[in-house]
Amino acid sequence: MRQFVDTGPKLVIGDSLVYQIDQLVSLGYRKMRPTFDMDALRTMCVGTELGSFARAAAQLGRSQSAISMQLKKLEEQAGKTLFRRNGRGLTPTEAGDALLAYARRIISLNDEAAVSLGATADAAAVRVGLPQDFFEDVMPGALLQFSRERPGVHIEVRAGRNYALDEEVRAGRLDLALAFCPADGEANGTRIASLPMVWLAGKRFAELMPNGPLPLVLFDHPCLFRQACLQVLERKRVKWRLALTTPSLPGVWATLRSTPTVTLRTAHRVPSGIQEVGSKLDLPRAPKIELRLLTADQLSPAASAFRDILQQQIISGLGNSTGR
Repeated sequence: MRQFVDTGPKLVIGDSLVYQIDQLVSLGYRKMRPTFDMDALRTMCVGTELGSFARAAAQLGRSQSAISMQLKKLEEQAGKTLFRRNGRGLTPTEAGDALLAYARRIISLNDEAAVSLGATADAAAVRVGLPQDFFEDVMPGALLQFSRERPGVHIEVRAGRNYALDEEVRAGRLDLALAFCPADGEANGTRIASLPMVWLAGKRFAELMPNGPLPLVLFDHPCLFRQACLQVLERKRVKWRLALTTPSLPGVWATLRSTPTVTLRTAHRVPSGIQEVGSKLDLPRAPKIELRLLTADQLSPAASAFRDILQQQIISGLGNSTGR
């Protein structure tokens, strides 16, 4: 028997009654503050990023029925519908999108804490995006410095098309990204540099017919460089034709080297065999383009640390172009 004594008569409460009271208090606390299941949150994130919970089941080594049970459990804990059926798949509701943003932060902090304590868990991850222009010179130094400061943290890098990076950061699929943006002052993120766009060609540019349409090598649509290039040429009434379109920056450089073609890019990391030809071909002057660092609303400590290192590396690599 447990005894609780006050200044009045003795009050005796049985163990079973104490247990029932404890259970009721615990139940009330859980109803007020649900504790979301970490594995279910991870499943939610993986399934959304892969665009398929069937693929998430394969990646996580679970059956599809187990995945469905986890999602149902999350909805019970949230007290809201988190997903709606869209064709043969599931898409997050407004409540699902809200929870998804928190889930990524919760998982990132959980994994980082596990790594810092030496626990056996998947390494914390930082997801980074950047244009192909900056991968070879910026990322090696940033990765080396970060690995020394935070060993064991996984870095996921997506080097590719610039146009989707802002959307990827907004959607929470990337923690941070370097992105080219129009120099109109309306873009998101922190401005790292303002870079001039220049006309580039290979050594065979002299073979271009002076009276013929200007043969262009450009990224396929959508692309800020493509848009700027065509707007400038149309404004100055310069005749042009598309000689090649590609999503690959190495493909652009290879074409310029091997054919009498022209493109519009920044002068950053222009490879050998490529040169500026704007004045030689009497091409109109192009506007500047901004390089900005985009970040998610909430960053984990690891992502914040990598952001600072990446910004330092890119400013150092751009030299005198920074901030202009």
